[in-house]
Amino acid sequence: MHIRNAAVALLPLCCHLAFGQGATKIAMVKVESRSLSRTVPLTATLAPFLQTDVEARVPGYVEKVLVDRGSKVHRGQLLIVLSAPEMGSQTNASIASLHQAEADVAQAKAAAAGAASTYERLLLAAKTPGAIAGNELIQAQKQKEAADAVVQAREASAKAASSQLSSAKEMQAYLRVTAPFDGIITERLVHPGMMVAAGSHQALLRLEQTSHLRLIVPVPETYVGNLTRGKQVTFHVPAHPGKSYSGVIARIPESLDTQSRSMMVELDVSNGDSSLAPGMYPTVDWPVSSGDTLLFVPSSSVVTTTEHTFVIASVNGRAHWLDVRKGPVSGEQVSVRGELKAGELVVKQATDEIREGTPLQ
Repeated sequence: MHIRNAAVALLPLCCHLAFGQGATKIAMVKVESRSLSRTVPLTATLAPFLQTDVEARVPGYVEKVLVDRGSKVHRGQLLIVLSAPEMGSQTNASIASLHQAEADVAQAKAAAAGAASTYERLLLAAKTPGAIAGNELIQAQKQKEAADAVVQAREASAKAASSQLSSAKEMQAYLRVTAPFDGIITERLVHPGMMVAAGSHQALLRLEQTSHLRLIVPVPETYVGNLTRGKQVTFHVPAHPGKSYSGVIARIPESLDTQSRSMMVELDVSNGDSSLAPGMYPTVDWPVSSGDTLLFVPSSSVVTTTEHTFVIASVNGRAHWLDVRKGPVSGEQVSVRGELKAGELVVKQATDEIREGTPLQ
């Protein structure tokens, strides 16, 4: 009887099967013990990673709209120009007030310098007995202190005028509406000539970041026991049949929705080619584990005849048929139940030609 050479797989373990005068190499593998992994289909939702309604911070008329639906924009890019002439008037008034305050400071400093000079001369003259009256020196000192106080007050007024001008310029800058982040305009809600009011939550544009998406998966309570951040998950969308996408588990809320009894887990998805869009309903191949530890061998290790389903183990160097029952399949391996132990050696390419008790040397 002749047994053909079999390729070694999984583990480089070999025995020699003796037939008469010769021996043939037989590939052996170890029985693996692990839990069965599988996937269940879950319907999820794609959402933009960032999204916002762009609103006006100040009231005004829409002068220019520089983007439209579908426009790709970058952070800081000018989107809309508003017009509010009264703001220009307020800014000019603030500039005039600041200039007046600065002139008042200069005048007060000049007066303070004169009062200080007079006080210093009288203080020097007072060193000569009888040169000046004591009351005159005290009056000069008080005038100097009063002049210094006026300088401080005028400087405070100038500082307030400067702050008011900065505030006016900032408010005027709000007439130029810019993008808060990179994204794409998905809605345009205003046109030139329209009046917008600040604080009314009137959206001008809708901006969404679509190069980076959130995949929101409602994971049933049954499957939340093995959630792992950083795990990669595969999903598919009807718009691109046959194409697989992947996302990474990024945010686990650790709380179930009380109505659906599901946990809304979020995955990060890269969308550099723009083939995905927010609002799509992908089908996710969600990985789950059976929880039971099973024994796995290659499918080729299991022999099925009219009388037996068995594997061939090496017991004390001889072939031993062990009856088994097949279970779930995982790739090229099949789970088996029987008198097997994890780590035990079995023939990889089994056949009923290897009879019970045949020496394996």
